[in-house]
Amino acid sequence: MNETQGRVSFYTLGCKLNFAETSTIERLFTQKGYQKVDFGSTADVVVINTCTVTASADKKCRNIISKAARSSPGAFITVVGCYSQLKADEIAKMPGVDLVLGSNEKFRIFDYAGDFVKSGQPSVYSCEIREEKGFASSWSVSGRTRSFLKIQDGCDYFCSYCTIPLARGKSRSATIDEILKQAKDIAATGVKEVVLTGVNIGDFGKKGDGDLLTLLCKLENHKAMERYRISSVEPDLLSDEIIDFVAVSDRFAPHFHLPLQSGCDRILEKMNRKYDRALFADRVRRINEKIPGAGIGADVITGFPGENESDFTETYEFIENMPVSFLHVFSYSDRANTRASAMPDKVSPDVKERRSKMLHQLAETKLRDFHDKSTGQKHRVLFEAISKKGRMHGFTGNYIRVEVPADQDLINQLVTVELIGPGEDSVMKGVITGK
Repeated sequence: MNETQGRVSFYTLGCKLNFAETSTIERLFTQKGYQKVDFGSTADVVVINTCTVTASADKKCRNIISKAARSSPGAFITVVGCYSQLKADEIAKMPGVDLVLGSNEKFRIFDYAGDFVKSGQPSVYSCEIREEKGFASSWSVSGRTRSFLKIQDGCDYFCSYCTIPLARGKSRSATIDEILKQAKDIAATGVKEVVLTGVNIGDFGKKGDGDLLTLLCKLENHKAMERYRISSVEPDLLSDEIIDFVAVSDRFAPHFHLPLQSGCDRILEKMNRKYDRALFADRVRRINEKIPGAGIGADVITGFPGENESDFTETYEFIENMPVSFLHVFSYSDRANTRASAMPDKVSPDVKERRSKMLHQLAETKLRDFHDKSTGQKHRVLFEAISKKGRMHGFTGNYIRVEVPADQDLINQLVTVELIGPGEDSVMKGVITGK
């Protein structure tokens, strides 16, 4: 294949970390002279970066692989990422797949793919990752407004339901100097906001130089970037000092995401989480005390093995009484090689569905209440894109999505907006009051 004329498409499933890593792989192809085309259009090479956090994620990965085989039947299809790490042989049996790379191998795609010529016999390279110590830097650019910057990878927590340590290995981090250089490179592209991402970023620096707070302080003085946002941090790793730092920061958004998973201490212990509900409540209390109006998101898993009606009610009422703004709801699904998969007293699908629906309704109520309290406030909004309806949208620092009439000149600009009330699809309407 003449690489200067090759067309490559990408599809990413899962978390922000995956998007950052896909962007890094995209740059490898760009440097080789490939032309990026939209996924689903005719391509010579297709790269699919996968997720395996739930059974439904696995199913979606398989559907996307099948779609790629149909839309580009002659393409060299490479499947990489977490699902590839754990189920490489399963993926290799799918029609159209040519190359399967695990978590260690995905950034060396050109070392394994040869000339990207289909042979009819898929190749699999997915080595044991448990002892992986290397760190592969990654960052993404989304619409030239926001970048996801990977600062940490892997996890040492081994929650009883989670396969991430098996798919990504032990916790490890970039150095602070590497991150500062990448932030400078990102700023040079015109991006205005960086989201710090990883598997367990509260663990940053555990085996390197400095800790997360040290990194935040260094980035605060990085004048080229207008806004930083911290992604999910475990409650036991979100220190008073980090909260206090964000409270007085000029650059870090007043937005936190704390995985809760359950509001019942009995279930948290079965999950092998490192905190109890009292600690979670204390973290939320301190955030609200130090940063009134901060956006606070939480994750919750319903239907964990052994979760009875009393446990669920305890979780529901705990969340109902917590001043959180956003709620991500997941239904438990068995993952191979986890302790939870062998636990008795599995919750039936219909009960999980009912509980999930209740929690989704609670999430809508929480978001609506947060929007109501924010009405009349003025916030700086980074506008990202223009919709088909002639509106443009962006996010406040505390992660409220805002829409105003479109103005092309304001895309990728931080603008002062007054929030005037609810719009459609969990969006608030705004009026621009300053630039």
